[in-house]
Amino acid sequence: MPDMKLFAGNAIPELAQRIANRLYTSLGDAAVSRFSDGEVSVQINENVRGGDIFIIQSTCAPTNDNLMELVVMVDALRRASAGRITAVIPYFGYARQDRRVRSARVPITAKVVADFLSSVGVDRVLTVDLHAEQIQGFFDVPVDNVFGSPILLEDMMQQNLENPIVVSPDIGGVVRARAVAKLLNDTDMAIIDKRRPRANVSQVMHIIGDVTGRDCILVDDMIDTGGTLCKAAEALKERGAKRVFAYATHPIFSGNAVENIKHSVLDEVIVCDTIPLSPEIRALKNVRTLTLSGMLAEAIRRISNEESISAMFEH
Repeated sequence: MPDMKLFAGNAIPELAQRIANRLYTSLGDAAVSRFSDGEVSVQINENVRGGDIFIIQSTCAPTNDNLMELVVMVDALRRASAGRITAVIPYFGYARQDRRVRSARVPITAKVVADFLSSVGVDRVLTVDLHAEQIQGFFDVPVDNVFGSPILLEDMMQQNLENPIVVSPDIGGVVRARAVAKLLNDTDMAIIDKRRPRANVSQVMHIIGDVTGRDCILVDDMIDTGGTLCKAAEALKERGAKRVFAYATHPIFSGNAVENIKHSVLDEVIVCDTIPLSPEIRALKNVRTLTLSGMLAEAIRRISNEESISAMFEH
């Protein structure tokens, strides 16, 4: 069996190191830096010939820089005769443009990135909670889309929730919320119907379901500016909710996220470590991070050993 080797770019060094620790190994020796003009410079400083290589790199902000680091690392490893290259992308950027809406003259950036990665020699992709599952079909190589929900669910069960209800922040998240509600002892579910006048701005309209006196669990795949969740929490509290918790896999936290969350009525925001948190976000007392290192380490081990990934999520 080829030797398994882990490499990492500069996007998520802490998560990459945690994954390596879980696998009782060290990160490969690679110098990933910049030339004086800002271009990505990569040099692999160890033998990878015939190796089973995993590159750990989220394509989060700065998105273009991190994507180029990943692409250039793949090319460097491919030219160094790596046997198989798996791109481990905990947060897959450019995923929110996955279709043309009403024939608008816009790109499908998720497809562009998929083609980009395939063209440089990626053999497999491992990612977490894709914004749209159909993105898997954009690739010409196998894609393992694992779920952060088991980690989030484990935390929910330790919250001492009183009369909990799972809330979807919008109609599009109903399937996700229903799945969480089923796993959380088949608890009740509510839906927030909203209108979005422009990108990253949402207006809460009304709540479908009774949340009076209950602990509400808002679930989503990502938090961007936080505007949606903060307004949702406010609407829930106005309707009599006792406490409001927000759970999301990807903590993008862009724009006014710090101020939005700081001044919100959210009791706690729980996210995963697919994207590094800024010092300003870390300083917020109501934001907490869970690590996906154990789950990703197990997925990497299974891929390397040609074992089933889906078996990890069978109940």
